[in-house]
Amino acid sequence: MELDPAVEAQLQLSTFKGKFDVTEFVGGVSEKLIAQSKADAGPFDPIPFIKTFEAAVDKLIAVRKEVQAKTEQMEKSVRVSEREYSKKMADLNRGFESVGNSFTGMETRMNEVSSTAIRIGEQLETVHIERQRAQAAYDIIDYYNQFSKGDTSRLDALRKEGRQGRRQVAVLLRRLNTVAKEVDLPSADKTRENIEKYCEKFEKEMLNLFDRCYRKGDPKMMHHCAQTLLEFNGGSSCIQVYVNQHDFFINNVRETKDVEDSFLWNVISDPDTIPPKNEAGLTELFAEIRATVDTEAQIVKAVFPNPPVVMQVFLQRVFAQSIQQHMEHLLHRAATISELAYLRVLQLAHIQTSTLVEDLKVYELPASGSRMSLDAGDFNRTLGGTTNSGPAASATLTTMLETAMEELFVPYQEGQRYLERESQSLGALYTGLLANFTRYHHSKTPKGKSSIFDRVVNQLSTAAATTSSGGVQTTSAQAANAILRFGGLNTEKSTVDEEPVREEDGQLSVDVAEKMLKWHAEAIGRCMELSALNDVPKNTYALLRVLAEAISTAYIEEAIETAQARLEVNDPKTEPLLQVLATLKTADLVCHLWQQYVNTALLPLASSSVTIRREMLVFNNQTVSRLEGGVNQLIHRLTDTIVAWLSNQLSKQKRNDFKPKNDDLSFARVNTESCVACCDMLEKVRDNAKANLSGKNLEVFLTEIGISFHSLLLEHLRKFPVSATGGLMLAKDIRMYQDTISSFGIASLTERFEFIRQLGQVFLLSPEILKSYITENYLGRIEANLLKPYLAQRSDWGQFEKGFDDSEMTGDGGTSETKSRFGRLSVMMKELEGLKLEGLRLSEGISVGIPTLPASFAGTFSMGSRPFGG
Repeated sequence: MELDPAVEAQLQLSTFKGKFDVTEFVGGVSEKLIAQSKADAGPFDPIPFIKTFEAAVDKLIAVRKEVQAKTEQMEKSVRVSEREYSKKMADLNRGFESVGNSFTGMETRMNEVSSTAIRIGEQLETVHIERQRAQAAYDIIDYYNQFSKGDTSRLDALRKEGRQGRRQVAVLLRRLNTVAKEVDLPSADKTRENIEKYCEKFEKEMLNLFDRCYRKGDPKMMHHCAQTLLEFNGGSSCIQVYVNQHDFFINNVRETKDVEDSFLWNVISDPDTIPPKNEAGLTELFAEIRATVDTEAQIVKAVFPNPPVVMQVFLQRVFAQSIQQHMEHLLHRAATISELAYLRVLQLAHIQTSTLVEDLKVYELPASGSRMSLDAGDFNRTLGGTTNSGPAASATLTTMLETAMEELFVPYQEGQRYLERESQSLGALYTGLLANFTRYHHSKTPKGKSSIFDRVVNQLSTAAATTSSGGVQTTSAQAANAILRFGGLNTEKSTVDEEPVREEDGQLSVDVAEKMLKWHAEAIGRCMELSALNDVPKNTYALLRVLAEAISTAYIEEAIETAQARLEVNDPKTEPLLQVLATLKTADLVCHLWQQYVNTALLPLASSSVTIRREMLVFNNQTVSRLEGGVNQLIHRLTDTIVAWLSNQLSKQKRNDFKPKNDDLSFARVNTESCVACCDMLEKVRDNAKANLSGKNLEVFLTEIGISFHSLLLEHLRKFPVSATGGLMLAKDIRMYQDTISSFGIASLTERFEFIRQLGQVFLLSPEILKSYITENYLGRIEANLLKPYLAQRSDWGQFEKGFDDSEMTGDGGTSETKSRFGRLSVMMKELEGLKLEGLRLSEGISVGIPTLPASFAGTFSMGSRPFGG
């Protein structure tokens, strides 16, 4: 069967090259047949498909045979090519091995020749060195002999030959000077003296020539002189001449002009002003130094063969003369003003000098060597010594600048000098700030028993006032005066000029505390600037102790002690001093501020020393704990004072207030005087407490007041007879007590005074109802015999006492079980005691919301509550 041309094209070998898809192939072969089948209307006829695919299969078999034949033929060709390639490669490998062997032999022969050449070179060099050594020795001996005869004509002639001649003379003189020191002959001393005189003469001539060239501005000749002197004696004399004759030092010696910075000196001793960062005279001096060094770096680099050494000598002179003199002048003037002025000047000088040092580090010049002649090197090897090439420049300019700055400030930072001044300055500032505060509290604190120290001071004061019969102080009096002055205990201070203390002088103030912390922060900043890095934790701890002594001991504790002393001398008949709560509020705010400062600013500075940081934490916690103890004692004392005043008011209750005779007059009065007075005081306590306390502190304080007053009322109700009409008066009083206590907003107190109200109802109910009433609610928890003292105060108690036996009052079994649980009234009171929030008791500590430190510390203060004063 003849295939269609399209199908024939599909069966070509090119169809199977590259990417081949069976589905596409079958579709291409049967595409036309499918179209014809769809065109015929009859049933599907598979015969065309079968014939086409049979023919296609035959064609494909033929193609496969053809491909297989070609493949076999190509494989044969490849095998033949591989055999030829392997043969060629074997031939090439043999050729390469032959060439490699030839090169190996050549290299071996070359190594043998080079070894021989090296040995010959070494021998020639040894011979040359020996010859040079002999020639150098001959020349030195010849010149030495001429000097021994006093003949210097040959050297004079060589010296007049110009630059090269002068350099050769410098080398020869250095050699002769070295040899003369080693020769031990009868005429050696005279010869050595002649050589030294000639050397001195030669050095003076070269220095004079350098000076003339320096004044003329001839850098080439200056360089020649510097190089010659470097080869002669290291060039140190040349460097000294250059530095000494420099205009910068001459002008600074002649012109000691003082740039007056009036603004700085007017404010530098004021601790409330920002510390100055620069001083006009110092700024001008440093600007001149920068400009001079910038110019001199170029000159030194062009003139001297060893520029790093010259720059170091020049800058050392700048620091030792110009900067040090100006800084000493500034510090001397500041010291006459105050310690703070001295420290501020020291800090600004350190800051400006540090900036100058960083700016000067960019002038690190490269070392160019000594540029000595070959002859000099020969002689160096001849004598087996080294050439003196001037001052050692092993230390870099950066190291020299840092060392110079360190030496500049060593007199002021060495040991504990700086820290002692800083501590004295802070102490003096705090003393001045708290002077009126301290005078106020000393004047308000009652004098107690004198201590041994006080008695010693008094004896010294008496001895100091002793005079002889002639009106002159005795020796013992003078000694006593000296001791008092040294200890700051001079009793001759005049109080005439002292201003009278004011009430506001003795009040704690957050502004004062902020000022103290601000001053301390400035001191810490100076400490970080002026202290070595390893000393920062130790110095920070020392300054923390100064701050704690001032803000805790001299400020907060002083106010708390005065408040406590006032409470102790306060008359119980007068109203309690509730202003104490305001003092506690301010003390808590100050303490918060102080501890926040310690946590944020001071403790991180001690992070590099675990030991010192731990010591700081322990010290800080102990200080705060001592402060908290003072607050607790003050709260205890205030509570006792309030309770004593309330007890006093209740004691003023008239015997017949609850058993009135004139009923009309009794009903005209709403509450008794004692009730009104107690409620007024409780309201004042509530208002003051809520204004100055918060959180658990407020809750604990008011709870303690309420519980104490509850106990007073329980005792109070047992003392007064109550009539039927008086029971109404008593109910009104109890209702007022209950309303006042309810305004405290404390659930445990509400329950306690609900018990008081129910207890007050026993004076109003009839005997028939009373039996069942006392078995219900809170009264049902109390044994009947404990209620009898209260029932006995009823005016009609004698009428039904006999019928009111214990068996009737015990009630049913359920009530008996309840009574057996509580037992006694005291047990019930203890149960109600437990209603205090979280078991906090005043005797265990009032919370002061001081921020906790990152260290465990046990105390009686709750840190979770809001601080005093909210």
